Amino acid sequence: MDYPNDQHPAAPVKAGIPEHGRIPKYYAVKARIATLVDGLAEGQPLPTERDLSLRYEVARETVRQALRELVLEGRLRRSGRGTVAAGPKLEQPLALSSYTEGVRRQGRTPGRTLISLDRFPCPEALAAEIDAERGEPVWHMERVLLADDERVGLESTYVSVARVPHLDTEFDPDSSFYAYLRDRLGISFGDAAERIETVLATPREALLIGTPPALPMLLLHRVSRDTEGRRIERVRMLFRGDRFSFTTQLGGLDGSTGP
Repeated sequence: MDYPNDQHPAAPVKAGIPEHGRIPKYYAVKARIATLVDGLAEGQPLPTERDLSLRYEVARETVRQALRELVLEGRLRRSGRGTVAAGPKLEQPLALSSYTEGVRRQGRTPGRTLISLDRFPCPEALAAEIDAERGEPVWHMERVLLADDERVGLESTYVSVARVPHLDTEFDPDSSFYAYLRDRLGISFGDAAERIETVLATPREALLIGTPPALPMLLLHRVSRDTEGRRIERVRMLFRGDRFSFTTQLGGLDGSTGP
């Protein structure tokens, strides 16, 4: 097969440079700052916007635009009134495992902060997703997700009170909900249906997670079932797009010929 110009699979990626070759000033500054970030340890501060504008002889707004993109890409993060190197993104596996297990596998310390734990009559739209009757009591638990004490997401869990009657008294909200169901109630997870999309956080969500509202988020919807096929929970998990990526292992399909 003939590949035009740089489209051959072995050709180098042009790193976002337009075909006409004219590079926006902020992008050139961004590339230079990215090289600077490569030499910083995680959490190490970047020079101030004023220092960077003097170093690269550009306006501070040009530096700000470059920094905004590096923050959105997860290379940098805001810390107080400054900017620091963010370190690698957390990888969350697309598997039927808890957030706690995924973070621990990467040598980080998981945690959660309870925002609210309420019970209310189950609406019809939710009833089918958790095998509950309309009007019967359900729990809604909302928690901020932490990794090494850094706020990285927001989790909302819905589960039937009949299935988990003592959630408000027996469960430690800083721990794994899946481990509680398995070890305390003997509930084993069988499978789950998940959907992932990109969204912007609402002002309330951004405040709880500690991010600007314009920061892209990864939103995961999950409905889990036990080994007998009964629905256990409905979960809505919001992850910071600059701090998370999702991974999965794909197998071959019978008769597949590739892309």
